[in-house]
Amino acid sequence: MLSIKRWKVPLLGAFLTLLVGGLSSLLAFPALQQFNHLLKPPASPPAFLFPIVWTFLYLLIGGAAGLIFEENSSYCSFSLRLYLVQLIVNILWPLWFFTFGFYLVAFLWLLILWILAFITMILFFREYFISGLLFVPYFLWITFAGYLNFGVWLLNN
Repeated sequence: MLSIKRWKVPLLGAFLTLLVGGLSSLLAFPALQQFNHLLKPPASPPAFLFPIVWTFLYLLIGGAAGLIFEENSSYCSFSLRLYLVQLIVNILWPLWFFTFGFYLVAFLWLLILWILAFITMILFFREYFISGLLFVPYFLWITFAGYLNFGVWLLNN
């Protein structure tokens, strides 16, 4: 069980990941208005839900990374580097999708993110089971985002 003192690093990880995700949103924000005018596939959530979901997910995965950092074992270095790589890939996706409107490129980029997130999640499960569990909603959302991205590409191409 984690002590109160041990929650400092996971909370810091969550906060830093949220800041990075916020930066990504700021970069894509000017182009977000066009999203309302796109044809979307069935089961597309309302636009206001996306920032809420992403905030929650960034907090979860940042906390998961913080827990891995706290574990400090042999997998730690590689799993955290992979975490950072997938986070960078995640941050660049909104630029492809929203800013440039390259929906197919964004979908292919999302496939790369999906693979990286899957491997990261597996490594997190091996390193510290709770971290793996915290990563599951993020992985599922990326899967759903792939469906949405592909649907937007098909319907607006």
